[in-house]
Amino acid sequence: MSKSAPEELDALVIGAGVTGLYQLYCLLQRGLRVKIYEAGDGVGGTWYWNRYPGARFDSESVSYAYSFSEELLQEWDWKEEFSGQPENEQYLNFMADKFELRPHIRLGERVKSAIFDETANRWDVETESGRRARTQHLIAAVGILSATHMPDIPGIADFAGESFHTSRWPADPVDFAGKRVGVIGTGATAVQLIPHVAEACGHLTVFQRTPNYCAPLRNAQITPKRQAEIKRSYPEIFERCNQTVAGFIHEPDPRATFDVGPEEREAFYEEIWAQPGFKKWFGNFKDLMTNPEANEEYCKFVRKKIRERVDDPAVAEKLCPKDHYFGAKRIPLETDYYETYNRDNVLLVDVREAPIERITAKGVKTADAEYELDVIVYATGFDAVTGEITRIDLRGVDGQTIQERWAEGPRTYMGLQTVGFPNFFIENGAVFCNFTRCAEVTAEFVSRCIGYLREKGYERIEATPEAEEGWTKHADSLIKNMLRSDVNTWFFGSNIPGKPRAFLFYAGGGPAYREKCAHEEASGYEGFALS
Repeated sequence: MSKSAPEELDALVIGAGVTGLYQLYCLLQRGLRVKIYEAGDGVGGTWYWNRYPGARFDSESVSYAYSFSEELLQEWDWKEEFSGQPENEQYLNFMADKFELRPHIRLGERVKSAIFDETANRWDVETESGRRARTQHLIAAVGILSATHMPDIPGIADFAGESFHTSRWPADPVDFAGKRVGVIGTGATAVQLIPHVAEACGHLTVFQRTPNYCAPLRNAQITPKRQAEIKRSYPEIFERCNQTVAGFIHEPDPRATFDVGPEEREAFYEEIWAQPGFKKWFGNFKDLMTNPEANEEYCKFVRKKIRERVDDPAVAEKLCPKDHYFGAKRIPLETDYYETYNRDNVLLVDVREAPIERITAKGVKTADAEYELDVIVYATGFDAVTGEITRIDLRGVDGQTIQERWAEGPRTYMGLQTVGFPNFFIENGAVFCNFTRCAEVTAEFVSRCIGYLREKGYERIEATPEAEEGWTKHADSLIKNMLRSDVNTWFFGSNIPGKPRAFLFYAGGGPAYREKCAHEEASGYEGFALS
């Protein structure tokens, strides 16, 4: 596409996922000239890109749904308690069509650069195809797990077979029949994928660096009776989510772990283990994530569950985590994951014992052996939260780049703005929370904020250095006593070589964050400089 005159906009949203679609809706309701630029050829964000076999919610479908429209809630029927990728993509397309959002979405437009014009208080934006826009407000709704991370393994380009990253899965089904497949990684994505590949392929080799504490998903079909019950209960479901720290329907048990005796404690663990979803994590004893001894007590229970499901004791031990706390890393929810290692056509390779040295034309070479493969799947995660933003040539005041601004780690006010980048809002998971529940909060806050600026005649809004410093200290203080604070995980960006270590979310929870939003609005946005 040749360069053309820029679109003149009040707001430009980057990304047509869960947050971006709702942000577009909110701003259109205010009568703004607004567009979405989306890199993909369809809407859905995470649920457009991640179409690997087994991809699905680990939030309950009903708690992940948009809550803003009663009509949408009543018209859409969820088929499963934890919905799969095809249905999730359909849902977001249904939402885009229902609210007539498509005319305002430009697909296949990956943003290449965004430069702030200080004299006009406008952002000049250009995509890789050459499309241009000039907008007062720029909103990054790029998602928290969207910037694909490929490992730095020599020889990746040498492999003669098929290979792909899970987040860029081919649109057409992959034929694994009779093939030798290698999966590198055993995080949440791999845990969903591996059982499906094992059933379909000739032989599967799983290359594991770090075992995870995986918990059973316990998915189920939604019956017509259950559907009717859900639709009657939506107000109570969302009210409950709003009351919990993480935005799920699960609340922690008010007791501490050692308030109860061993037998009662074991019975409680069994009870929550039998429940669907994140009940085993967020519905646990209240000190699970603050008391190391309490956490280890539960870790022993989970390891016992793993050993019960894996036939080979040596393989079971490789699958039992012993180097981090339960919940310090994201808990993958699984279906038949551990039983997969009982299959004759599945081999688990521990790459801590024998590291991967390189990819060859034939397959994967570790320190011990070379594994000949027809397909390699990289389930190697993401440059989380900040990665998609820092891949844009984003320049604020005095031409400072976002990479320079965040050279020592991301610094923001409320996760929404960073000093030196006026009229730029970041909406990619400000809170450690059930995603849609907190995405609605940030989209509504930004929408009301922009409405306030227009009403009062302000052209520019920027977080103050004092507010950013105070927020950073406050956010850091919240995780000091949490057991995840000393564990290397993508929550801190530790999976990316050279990335400064910083907790990438706000750990204060949904209710506290909503209170902060309300305070800012009531005070006339005292943490921001308006001009």
